[in-house]
Amino acid sequence: MSNKKKQLDSISRLMDIMDDLREKCPWDRRQTFDTLKSLTIEETFELADAISEKNIDEIKNELGDLLLHIIFYSKIASETKLFDISDVAESISKKLIFRHPHVYGDLKGIDEKQVKNNWEKLKLKEGKKSILEGVPKALPSFIKSMRIQEKVSNVGFDWVNRNDVKNKILEELQELEEELDSGNSKNIESEIGDLIFSVINYGRFLGINVDNALEKTNKKFINRFLCMENQMKNNNKNFSNISIEEMNTFWINSKK
Repeated sequence: MSNKKKQLDSISRLMDIMDDLREKCPWDRRQTFDTLKSLTIEETFELADAISEKNIDEIKNELGDLLLHIIFYSKIASETKLFDISDVAESISKKLIFRHPHVYGDLKGIDEKQVKNNWEKLKLKEGKKSILEGVPKALPSFIKSMRIQEKVSNVGFDWVNRNDVKNKILEELQELEEELDSGNSKNIESEIGDLIFSVINYGRFLGINVDNALEKTNKKFINRFLCMENQMKNNNKNFSNISIEEMNTFWINSKK
């Protein structure tokens, strides 16, 4: 059996199982697009966790969960003849061919940056009114900032050099300080947002996935804080009987 035949047979088996569940399982039978939506988001974050941990078995398992959701949505839609899984596959196939003229058309010999630039322009030809139209409203704010900046960069709206981006951070920090002096809470919130947006942009300009960078820092802080708590416990200390100086000493030790 060829590898592709094996892959198609496995997907076909999953579709048969989905048919059985939709017919015979009370929970699966009552699911709708709306009830599945939050579960799909949860599964996506679980996949992201597995990728961050570089846990190959969990990546495989979480991809399976997401594949099930795709087949689940398609099965629900097919019951009212809206679309089925073949329509889903055909839709993405057409989109990929249209958006890759350097592979399937006459546009040859372009580099990765030109590919991204052309990708956004082709989206506009599909009827998009704005480069930013494809950024989901429900994305977490941090990731949404990354996608916004990436998309506008793809069409040439970007900083020229690193110092310009760094100076923008310093400018936003100065504006924040001025609003802190004024005590205007609404403006302070706005300037904090501008500062964070600029830091995210700096990371993108340096070629760093700032979401991954922040998650590593989160994990580093958690590990250090847990280490500090263990040191406190070993020294018969807790948060009600420890001074900030002692806590800082344990914190410094945890960083070692």
